[in-house]
Amino acid sequence: MTQLDQIIDDFAFLDDWEDRYRYVIELGKALPDLPEDKRTATNKVQGCASQVWLVTHAEDGGSDPVLTFEGDSDAHIVRGLVAIVLATYSGKHASEIAKLDAIDVFNKIGLVEHLSSQRANGLRSMVNRIREEARIRAA
Repeated sequence: MTQLDQIIDDFAFLDDWEDRYRYVIELGKALPDLPEDKRTATNKVQGCASQVWLVTHAEDGGSDPVLTFEGDSDAHIVRGLVAIVLATYSGKHASEIAKLDAIDVFNKIGLVEHLSSQRANGLRSMVNRIREEARIRAA
């Protein structure tokens, strides 16, 4: 999976929005496929126009575990958005994730303003789901 700093640098390098959209799609293509047995109703993110699945893994059972995530979507651009969200949150402690809003990252790279309202709402649903999961695990 591509690191978040690399993604931000790549966006800064790309001037044209067509190139940026292609890059988002490339990020999605590089995302490992989610096994069929993890594409369950429990893992499905509600509020997304496309189908999106997120799976959370806790690295340890402590009071502030390190969380990693798997995700997938049936739509190319949304799959790329999933890749950016996972790069933002995976490998961090639950308490850190609960405080971190990935929408700020998307604003920093100028992507939110170029998403349709449905995609932006779906993105917010993904972020809210991850942050809520982190809040529960950090409690």
